[in-house]
Amino acid sequence: MPLALLALTLAAFAIGTTEFVIVGLIPTIAADLNVSLPSAGLLVSLYALGVAIGAPILTAMTGRVPRKALLVGLMALFTVGNLVAWLAPGYGTLIVARLLTGLAHGVFFSVGSIVATSLVPREKAASAIATMFSGMTVAFVTGIPLGTFIGQHFGWHATFLAVSAFGLVALVGALVLVPRNIPNNAPAPIARQLRVLLQPRLLLVYAMTAVGYGGSLIAFTFLAPILEEISGFNANMVSLVLLAYGLSVAVGNVWGGRMADRKGPVAALKTVFGLLALVLLALTFTASSKPLVLLTVLAWGAVAFGSVPALQVYVVRQAENVVPDASDVAAGFNISAFNLGVAGGSWAGAQVVGHLGLAHTPWIAALVTLLALGLTALSGRLDLRADSAPARPAQA
Repeated sequence: MPLALLALTLAAFAIGTTEFVIVGLIPTIAADLNVSLPSAGLLVSLYALGVAIGAPILTAMTGRVPRKALLVGLMALFTVGNLVAWLAPGYGTLIVARLLTGLAHGVFFSVGSIVATSLVPREKAASAIATMFSGMTVAFVTGIPLGTFIGQHFGWHATFLAVSAFGLVALVGALVLVPRNIPNNAPAPIARQLRVLLQPRLLLVYAMTAVGYGGSLIAFTFLAPILEEISGFNANMVSLVLLAYGLSVAVGNVWGGRMADRKGPVAALKTVFGLLALVLLALTFTASSKPLVLLTVLAWGAVAFGSVPALQVYVVRQAENVVPDASDVAAGFNISAFNLGVAGGSWAGAQVVGHLGLAHTPWIAALVTLLALGLTALSGRLDLRADSAPARPAQA
C-alpha cells in the first residue's frame, strides 16, 4: 500500500470518529445540556450540512492549492474545530464547532478520493478508495466505542479533546507521508464546475448516494437510545455493542470494495442495498431481544458501509465521461450527497422519534433503502442503453 494511502487512512480515522461518535453520546449530551433526543440528534444533521456545503464550494476554491498543503491545512482546521467543541459551554457553541469541523471533512474526502485513485492502477480504484475509507471503519471499531466510553465516564467534552488528539496525529501523518509531487488537475472555470449539477447521469448517482447512505441513518442516529430503551442494554454495554458493530463494518467495507472491483459498482450496489433493507426491516422485530438485536447489529454493520467505495468510484467514472475537467468537483458533490443523506436521514429519524417513537425508525429506514435500490437499477439500465447505442459517425 502506498504510504500516501496510509496517511489518508489516518485522517479518515480521525474524521470518522468525530462524525459518528456523537451517535453513542446522544443520551449523554441530551441529559447534560437539557435538550430532547431529537435536538441532540440534530448535531449529526448539522455536522453533515457543514460537510455538504464545504465539499463542493471549498474543493472548487482550493483547486490550485498543492494537495499535500491542502490536506495538512484541512487536518489543522479539523483539530481546531474539535478543540472548540471541547471548550463549548452549551448547545449553540457545540453546533458552531460541528459546522466548522464538517467543512474540513467535506473537502478532505472529495480531494482524498481523487488522490487515492491516482496512486493505483484504474482497476484497483475501488479498492484504493475502500482502503482510505477503512480509516472510518477502524473508527467504528476503536474510535467511536472509545469516545463513547470516555464521554459516558468523563463527560462528553473529554471525548472531543480525545478526538482533537486523533486529528493532530492525522495532521502529522499527512505532513510526513503524503508526497509533495501529487499532480493537481487543472481546475475548470466556475461555469464549467457548476455544469456538474446539470448532468442528469451525475444527479442520479448523487440521488443514489443520498438516499442509499442516508436511509439507514434514520435508525442509526438513534441506535444508542434504541439499545438502551428498547433492547434494555445499560450505557456500558452500548459501547460494547458499538464495538461489535464497528468490527462488522470493517469487514463490510473491504467486502464492498472488492465486490465493486469484481462485479462493477452497479451490481455491487444492488447487492448491498438489497441486503441493507432486509437487515433494517429485521431490526424492527429483533430490537426487543438482546441476543437477536446483537446479531442484527452485526449484520447491519457488514452491509451498512459496503456501498461507500462503489458509490464513490461510480461517480468518478461517470464524471470522467461527462465532465472530465471537473472530476474533483464532481467527487466533491458526491461527498455532499453522502452528507445530505446523513443530514436528511438524521432529521427524518428525529421526526419519526418525535411523532411515532423509536421503534418505528428501522422499518422506515428499510423503505428508504429500497428506494435507493430502485434508483440503482434505473442507473444500471441507463448505462446499458448508453453502451449499446451506436456510435455517432465522425464528422468529415
